[in-house]
Formats: sequence, C-alpha cells, structure tokens
Amino acid sequence: MSNVISSQPLPLAGKTALVTGGSRSIGAAIAKRLAADGAQVALTYNGSPKLAEEVAVEIESAGGRALAIQANAADPEAVRAAVAKTVEAFGSLDILVNNAGIASASAIEDTRFEDYQAMLDINVTGVFVATQEAVRHMQEGGRIIHIGSSVTKYAGVPGLAAYGLTKGAVAGFNRSLAHDLGPRGITVNSIHPGPVNTDMNPADGEIAKLLTPRIALGRYGESTEIASLVAFLASPQASLITGADIHADGGFTS
Repeated sequence: MSNVISSQPLPLAGKTALVTGGSRSIGAAIAKRLAADGAQVALTYNGSPKLAEEVAVEIESAGGRALAIQANAADPEAVRAAVAKTVEAFGSLDILVNNAGIASASAIEDTRFEDYQAMLDINVTGVFVATQEAVRHMQEGGRIIHIGSSVTKYAGVPGLAAYGLTKGAVAGFNRSLAHDLGPRGITVNSIHPGPVNTDMNPADGEIAKLLTPRIALGRYGESTEIASLVAFLASPQASLITGADIHADGGFTS
C-alpha cells in the first residue's frame, strides 16, 4: 500500500474576496475564515483602523494575503474605490460579502431622520454600490453574500421598524439580483443572523436576558458560526444555491 497522503486543495484557493465592515465581530470572523479556506481577502473598515490591521496581520501571519482598506460604506465613491483597490492588489474579485451595517432602535415616532438616513446609506445604498461595482469584475462562479438580519422575518422586540425596513430592502434586492446574475453563473444569497455574541450585543448583556429564552437552542450564535455559513456559500459546493434567504438564528424565527 502506498504511504502517500493525498491532500485536497483549499476550497477557495485562487479566489479573491472583499468583506465590507471586516474589522470586527462577524465581519472579522468572515475575513479570517475565507482566508483560512484559501482566499485572498480585502476588508474595509471605517472607524477602527487598528482592529482592521490586526485582522490583516493575523491572516498574513497564517500564510494568507490580506489588505485592509479604509472606506466608509455610506460613501459611494469610497466603496467604488475599495473595489478598485481590491482588484488592483489581487488581480480579480470573485467573492463579495456585504457585511457592513449599522443599527439603531427607537419607537417609530421617536426615530430621528438622521438615524434612519444613516442606516439607509450604509445598509441599503452601500450594499447596492458595492454589488454594482463588484459584478463589473466577476466572472462565472462569482459569489455575492449579503449579511441581513432575522428581523426580516421576526422582529421580536419593538423599536426595530427603521432597521427592519433597511434589511428587508436587502432581502428583496437579493432575490431579484439572483435572476439578473444567474445567466452569468454568479450566485447571490443572504444570511440572516439571529442574536449573535458580539461586542455590541454580548451574550451576557441586558438584551440577551430578553432574547435568549426565545431562541430554540437556548443560546446566542457565535461570529465563527456565521462565518462558516459564508464560507460554504462562497465555495464550489454551493453552486446550486442562489436567491436564498438563510436564517442562521438557532431557531429564533422558528
């Protein structure tokens, strides 16, 4: 018998990914996981350069290639420039993860228009611009993955109307875009996380006391679990999946 051990290539070897909002929490976990699966990864950040650089250094220390790009997701020109810098640095763009997003909660009559506009600019316009620019460079086998929210199916608590409006827009965009890009062999999918343990919504925080009893699995998700799903959708194994809204929420919306 042969003692030679065959090794399978990494599923994303030779691919280039751009992760918006990739400096912290879910975005950072996604950037690291895609790199671990073989992709060259560019990640954008706005107000956290130190965290973004730490993600890039961690990826490169593990033998990968990474590029941190300052780009406010609310600024269309900055988003377009980030796509251009990614292609310039790595020569291609195969995977776009629209992760950048913000949220604020308040009763509809108390919601400041400025807060609504900020969510609209980042959660909707930023997604549109990044996607529009990215697909100019994508070839067959390209992947677009939006990070949405379980609030598109089940709000659970009051005060999320404006935020839900923006995430609902992305879900509609996702389903229509799948038909636009399907003939080009590019898949488009949305992942809708439920409560996830992040610095903004920790599993031991006050909000968690309200939400955790409503989760079928009885716990918050972890950023790495969302990243694993992104990695699968980005891989060749997910080539038949497009236009899907996948709820990764521990049964929160069941």
